[in-house]
Amino acid sequence: MHKVEICGVDTGSLPVLKQQEMRDLLARAKAGDSAARERFIFGNLRLVLSVVQRFSGRGEQADDLFQVGCIGLMKAISGFDLSLDVRFSTYAVPMIAGEIRRHLRDYNTVRVSRSIRDLAYRAVQAKNKLSETLDHEPTVGEIAKELELPEADVVFALDAISDPVSLYEPVYHSEDDTVCILDQIRDNKSQESHWLNSIAIEEGIKHLSEREQKILKMRYFGSRTQMEVSKEIGISQAQVSRLEKSALKQLERFVTS
Repeated sequence: MHKVEICGVDTGSLPVLKQQEMRDLLARAKAGDSAARERFIFGNLRLVLSVVQRFSGRGEQADDLFQVGCIGLMKAISGFDLSLDVRFSTYAVPMIAGEIRRHLRDYNTVRVSRSIRDLAYRAVQAKNKLSETLDHEPTVGEIAKELELPEADVVFALDAISDPVSLYEPVYHSEDDTVCILDQIRDNKSQESHWLNSIAIEEGIKHLSEREQKILKMRYFGSRTQMEVSKEIGISQAQVSRLEKSALKQLERFVTS
C-alpha cells in the first residue's frame, strides 16, 4: 500500500493480522487487556479505510469519515460475539458503514448560496406583505410579480431554504430493521450491498487453497471450461468440479454470514 496520511496515521505502515492472531487479540481485549485492544484496533484500520473509500465524493473530509469509521470499529469490537462462527470483518463492515451513514445523515447539510438565500428572504417578505392586503394566501405568481422576477426563480429560492429530507431518514422502523428513503430509491446497480459482498468475497478468497483459487480464477476470470482446467492442472474433470463447488460454498458462507 502506498503511503497516505489520514488522521496522522501512515496507512502504508498499517499491520495485517492473521485470523488466529486477531481472535487471540480480541479475546484478550474483551477480557480487559487495553494493550491487546489497541493493537487489535490498529490492526483493523485498513478495514475502516476500505469502507471510508466507498463514501468518498460526498463533500466530507476523509479524516472526518475515518474518525467516524473508527467509532464504528470500536462498537463492532464491543458487540462481536467470539462464540459465533462469523469472521470479525463480516460483522464489522456493516457496523462501520452504518456509523458513517448516521454521521452523513445528521451532519451533512445542504449549503445554499448567499444570493439564493437573499432572494428567498425577499420572497418571504413579499409573501407576508401580500398576505396583509389579499384575502387569500398569495400564490407564487403573485409573489413573483411583486418582486418583478420569473416564477421559476422564486420557486427555486423558496425550495432551497426549506428543510431538506435526508436520504437516510427512516420511513419504517421496527425492533430488528430500519428502512430509509434511500432504500426506496436506490439504484440496484450501485447499492452498498454489492461492495459489502465484494469485501466479504475478497476476504473469503484468502482462505481458499492455492489450487481452489487457481480453479476459480481460470473458470470465472479466464472463461475456461472444467475440461480445460483439468488438463492444465493435471487432475480429473470430476475433481475440478468438486473443488469448484467446495470453494464456491466457502465463499457463500462469507457473503451470507
